Amino acid sequence: MEALIYKSTGNWYVAKTADGKIYNARIKGVLKIDGITSTNPIAVGDNVEMELENEVEQTAMISEILQRRNYVARISPHNKHQHHIVASNLDQGLLFATLKEPKTSQGFMDRFLVACEMYHVPAIIVFNKADLYKKKELTKFEELKKIYEAVGYKVVLASLLNGEGVEEISSILKDKTTLLSGHSGVGKSTFINLIFPELDLRTQEVSDWSGKGLHTTTFAEMFDLPFGGKVIDTPGIRELALADITPKELSHYFPEMRVLINDCQFNDCIHINEPGCAVKAAVANGKVSEERYTSYCNLLASMEEKSW
Repeated sequence: MEALIYKSTGNWYVAKTADGKIYNARIKGVLKIDGITSTNPIAVGDNVEMELENEVEQTAMISEILQRRNYVARISPHNKHQHHIVASNLDQGLLFATLKEPKTSQGFMDRFLVACEMYHVPAIIVFNKADLYKKKELTKFEELKKIYEAVGYKVVLASLLNGEGVEEISSILKDKTTLLSGHSGVGKSTFINLIFPELDLRTQEVSDWSGKGLHTTTFAEMFDLPFGGKVIDTPGIRELALADITPKELSHYFPEMRVLINDCQFNDCIHINEPGCAVKAAVANGKVSEERYTSYCNLLASMEEKSW
């Protein structure tokens, strides 16, 4: 029987069949997974084939992982040479960000957007806590909105506390499978509680999951939306360390740079010190935002430090 993985807790998985039956499932001992370099062979969002193990206890054995349409991965917290699949078969990724209490760095936003671009997952940014924004934050929001919408990303202003933007976010999520991400305290858990009050996720509890050390093994979980669609909560992505990418490839995942790459003088241009660089020329004439270029340079520097 075919099922969809809703939660991974190490060796056991929560799987749901098309008729709504929920099973605790584990990988069959003889299951061969060719070419898997990730620390987790099965991820939330995977479609699998299962064999019923115990009908009374609702347990099953996973015999096959069906072809993934896409996935989003991060560097494994335990081994920098392996990646950890955060979730698979996604229609879009939604990042909750804030400009105050706490402030989400633009570097983190761009890191998330690069991860989505790498795996062909459309991305949306929701700026929450609009009720706290004064003139300074509202001006900054308009600047960021202009930058990201020009690149092709959807940007939403919201105050989950006041209900502002909830309807728009819900319409974006309807009938789609969406990966939710964001730092602790930006409102991701608040949003899930608004949609699923029966879950009563305690914000602090979720925040604790996203630390380092004991909490670096993160268990994503998928929820069915009451109005159609699914969301995957990822309480552990504090730093989305990019996997499967080299410094030369990075500019391919900045859409505004990608369209200029063929105009550079050198094929292997990384847009830092090379002569005849079309990207640097576009930054100089305002066609590529300085903020996004700075994010690119910072990401590139962090990659080269790790010798990827």
